Amino acid sequence: NKLTLIYGGGSVGLMGELARSVLAGSGEVIGVIPRRIHEMVEALQLTRLHVVENMHERKTLMYDLSDAFIVLPGGIGTIEEFFEVFTWYQLGIHLKPIGLLNIEGYFDELLVFLEKAVAEGFLKSGHRDVLVVEQCPETLVARLQAAEILYIDKLR
Repeated sequence: NKLTLIYGGGSVGLMGELARSVLAGSGEVIGVIPRRIHEMVEALQLTRLHVVENMHERKTLMYDLSDAFIVLPGGIGTIEEFFEVFTWYQLGIHLKPIGLLNIEGYFDELLVFLEKAVAEGFLKSGHRDVLVVEQCPETLVARLQAAEILYIDKLR
């Protein structure tokens, strides 16, 4: 799709595999990694690698470089980054599309939690509805690309 992957810069886990896959397909991959983590892990030969001082700088730069966000199944760090970018949307800091790749129902319980938050008045349904949730990567990317046009129109 001629998209650029912007990710945390590591070589392990799903994101490491995704980065290798994009590179193998001659895609562009930009990593943003804190210095401490960079010193601990094997580095991939990326299109570009930004080594920053801490996680706050990492998330800020990744956010600045990104046009949309896709959340893959992951651990607590993934969830923390998802909620931060989702909160930024809720606060009006950005209008960039946010997608969850819900492979094999990985995020089902999270989605139930968000629906409960809506039902109990802690989250507006319009904010919940901004999340693009798909099980198929190609469908998710296509929907986010279409959503990006809508989000950009909202900025005008």
